Parts: sequence; structure tokens; C-alpha cells
Amino acid sequence: MGLFTEILLLPFAPVRGVTWVMDRALEAAEDAYYDPAPVHKELAELEAELLAGNIDEETFDRREDELLDRLDEIREFRQEGRIRPRD
Repeated sequence: MGLFTEILLLPFAPVRGVTWVMDRALEAAEDAYYDPAPVHKELAELEAELLAGNIDEETFDRREDELLDRLDEIREFRQEGRIRPRD
């Protein structure tokens, strides 16, 4: 952008700044929401609960299905290219 364009757009600088901050906040929220690590951890904890006898097979199956569905949702989101996969 040239100097003239910058001068004309100067009154909109606060709006651009707020937009930039909101974009960064959205990216951070998506990174946290679509992080598979907590889901994997919860699956491991769920299996430990089953092996310890704290939950029955039916509860385990129901919750495991929910967590696996969540992992599928995360995988689909990442394949769409909206965020980069974590290794």
C-alpha cells in the first residue's frame, strides 16, 4: 500500500487491530478445541476405569464411542486444512 492509501485508511486502524486480535483468539480456541491429546488421554483413563472395575462394559462402550466420534471430528477438521496437524 502506498502512503496515500495508508493515510486514507488510518481511521480504520482500530477496527483492523480488533479484527486481528479476534482472528488470533479464534485460532487459539480452535487449536485447543481440536487438539486430539486430551481425547487420547481420556480414552486411556476410560480404559483404566474399566480395568479397575469402576465402570461397566456398557458405560465404557458408550463413552468410548463418544470419544472416537470426537477424534473423527478432529481428524475431519484437520483434513479440511483449517489448522495444521500436531505431531
